Amino acid sequence: MINVAVMGYGTVGSGVVEVLRTNGELINERAQDVINVKYVLDLRDFPGDPVEEILTHDFETIVNDAEVDIVVETMGGVEPAYTFVKRCLEAGKNVATSNKALVAKHGAELLEIARDRSINFMFEASVGGGIPIIRALNSSLTADRIDEVTGILNGTTNYMLTKMFFEGADYDEVLKEAQEKGYAERNPEADVEGHDACRKIAILTSLIAGQHVDFETIHTEGITKITTEDMKYAKKMNMAIKLLASSKREGESFSAIVAPMLLSENHPLCNVNDVFNAVFVRGNMLGDAMFYGSGAGKLPTASAVVADVVDAAKHLHRTVVTRWESKTLELVPNADAKRRFFVRIHGEETTLKARIEELFGQVEIVKADDVKGEFAVITGEMTEAEYAQKAEEMPEVVKMIRMAD
Repeated sequence: MINVAVMGYGTVGSGVVEVLRTNGELINERAQDVINVKYVLDLRDFPGDPVEEILTHDFETIVNDAEVDIVVETMGGVEPAYTFVKRCLEAGKNVATSNKALVAKHGAELLEIARDRSINFMFEASVGGGIPIIRALNSSLTADRIDEVTGILNGTTNYMLTKMFFEGADYDEVLKEAQEKGYAERNPEADVEGHDACRKIAILTSLIAGQHVDFETIHTEGITKITTEDMKYAKKMNMAIKLLASSKREGESFSAIVAPMLLSENHPLCNVNDVFNAVFVRGNMLGDAMFYGSGAGKLPTASAVVADVVDAAKHLHRTVVTRWESKTLELVPNADAKRRFFVRIHGEETTLKARIEELFGQVEIVKADDVKGEFAVITGEMTEAEYAQKAEEMPEVVKMIRMAD
């Protein structure tokens, strides 16, 4: 028998217990042992819930019980999750977590502790919810050098942008609806400002680079400035606007960014809508591949956590290799990243075109139905720094959105 303790009985934690109970027979068969939930840690009581029989309010009960083999952390946040997880690993207990904030900040250190003790620190659910992207990078794609990982990694913002695109609703309207449906928190900042996606792309970049990527060094923008006018231009161009988290190999390093981008209808991520997530991967041998599915939600996320529990059960005293060293990777500065830009300009094309082309070079003109008093251009490729300098010289620039490759 393999004893498991679940720390945090919220949405994901209760989902983990539900998955283990509902699919217990199948899970035990795949783990080749009996998975038993011995403890659930939470500050609250749950009258009438069978979990009361195994509920504890004291972390010390878990960390000091030698019979606990695997600890599931679904508390969220950095503290006290970091302290609890670190102590569990130091006590020789395997850990599976869905906590992106914890993994992005302390992943390299916690992996090193696990390696030193021949146990495992697993975090499949921290990036794509139910999408098995981390296991794919760690095992299925180990024959490849991964040159790009680009994803729609936040279901809340994808839902909002989808509603804005297809229904013509404005930002405030779709945010309110997302909150009413439970897709967005009362304080939605982590989602709408791109912080959630930033931590996830930092984790993925750390895995493909094999070095720690500090999420605070990744240029991050959210969707709060996207308007109905932007969506009208996107429709005119047969494109979609998505919040992308992208990391691309540049020589010995990577260029990473989180920002709204315009995708052509041929881009594999263009038609990923509603609360779904997807991750596009480009390998030097494999070529292009995409992983698609439920990026959040109680049971999809819990399913990914339980998959880690099964993996840990099959490798109780042997570390599954994960390339992520503690040395920090210095990312290519965003100012040096090259791309094309979609630029909205206030005024008339006839009077401004010559100055625009003198400044930006050859451009493609775009006009959208029902958008008056302005037009837009698509520039050729240039660095972010070059674009910023040119835009500074043209006060008629209203807005810029980056173009995805």
